[in-house]
Order: sequence, then C-alpha cells, then structure tokens
Amino acid sequence: MLISRRQFVGTGVAAVLGAQTQMAADPVLGLIFPVERPVPEEGLIMYPKGVRFITSNLDLKMLTPDGYDAVLDDIPEAARKLKAAGAQAITLMGTSLSFYKGAAFNQRLTETIKQASALPATTMSTGVVDGLRAMKTKRLAVATAYNDEVNMRLRSFLAESGFEVMAIKGLGIVRVAGVNDVKQDELLEFCVSVHRMAPQADGMLVSCGGLRTLEILAPLESRTNVPAVSSTPHALRAGVRLLGLSGRAVGYGRLLSQE
Repeated sequence: MLISRRQFVGTGVAAVLGAQTQMAADPVLGLIFPVERPVPEEGLIMYPKGVRFITSNLDLKMLTPDGYDAVLDDIPEAARKLKAAGAQAITLMGTSLSFYKGAAFNQRLTETIKQASALPATTMSTGVVDGLRAMKTKRLAVATAYNDEVNMRLRSFLAESGFEVMAIKGLGIVRVAGVNDVKQDELLEFCVSVHRMAPQADGMLVSCGGLRTLEILAPLESRTNVPAVSSTPHALRAGVRLLGLSGRAVGYGRLLSQE
C-alpha cells in the first residue's frame, strides 16, 4: 500500500506523541544521589522502557564517616524535591551512606525519607541485602571501593543483617572523584582476587554505588561460580519493585535475569 508524504509525516508525529504520552504514564522512581549525577546509564540499560527516573543530589566529598555525616541533614529536602517533581517511590543511592552506622540506622534513614516524602522508599544498602537474601547466600566475599575503616563498618552491617563475611578488601578510595578512575577490567580482576581469598564463600558482594558494575556481574559469576550482587544494579532493582515492577533485567547476573 502506498502512503502519501502527508500520511507518513502524520504517522510519524502520532508515533512521537504516543511515545511521549507513554513516557508520561510510566511510573517514576526518584533517586537521591550522594554526589552530582544524572540518571545512571545502568538504569537506562536495565530498564529502557516502563519506568522513568528522576534525580536529586547531595554534596558528598569524601567516602568517610565525617563525609557522610556532613550530608545527612540534606536527605529529607532531597526527598521532598523528588516528590514535588513527580516521584512515586524513592531510592537513596550510595551504599556506604546508608550502612556506615549500622542496620538500625539504615532503617531510620528509610523512615526519614518516607516521612519527608510520604512515598515508599528504600536504600542502596537495603537493595543489596535484599539481593543477597534472594540468592540465599550466607558466606560472603566482599569487594569494595573503600578504605579499611569503612570496610569494617560494612562488615558489621552485614553481620547485623545475617551474613558472615569470609573476606573483605577495598580499593582504598577516599575522595569521591577517585571512583571514576576505576576501569571495568581492573574491577573485575580485583573482585575475582577477593573471591580467591575466600573460596568457601557462597556469594559475592561488590559495594560502592560509584563503581560501574552492571556489565561485570555475569562474567564475575562465571569466574567465581557464585551469585554476585552489586550496589547500583540491585538498588535500582529494589526501587523499581517499589513501583510494582519485577526488576528483571536479563543478561546481568543470576538474580536480575531470573525474575
């Protein structure tokens, strides 16, 4: 069937308007980032349609307890901004920001966001714990971006959450900007080396929301033969599940692929 130029143009405009209408109808997940950051590429890769992301940023400078303390009071306002912008659920990104004072503190942060926004909320730390539990792991090898002090706090948080940390090692990064220097192949090799420290581990955690981990999940699982959970992908999974979605993203590790 022949289509006139006018019909073609009209069809194209209708398609664009239809796509815009669909985007406007998609549920909206608000992300509170510790640092200035747009919507993460991982989220757009995992969920290219069916959900829309919006962000609000804090001003974290250092991956240290003092650095985290400095931005805590800004979290409620960030949550309120996301609610005003149309968010229907909120995830606090930044694993160490939510685990550094323990499991009870992580829960209080969640409640603070819920109260400030009147929306369902979760944190990155809760997202990784949920992921580890879903994979029925108990004994963990943990690779992080952090220094020894933050690793010690992560070990305590994981113990409070019901896990045994068999080995934990960090890249020793303190300044937030240093996370951007970590290359994918180097990170994968580092994670594999941490697992070698604890071959009896039945799960792997890669912790730090600033590390790009989505694409290393499947290769890491292949090389260690245990399920792997990491900060940003599994925080996004937890967030979209608050919106009633499955969180499935096939090809990016066992948990994301199976749901």
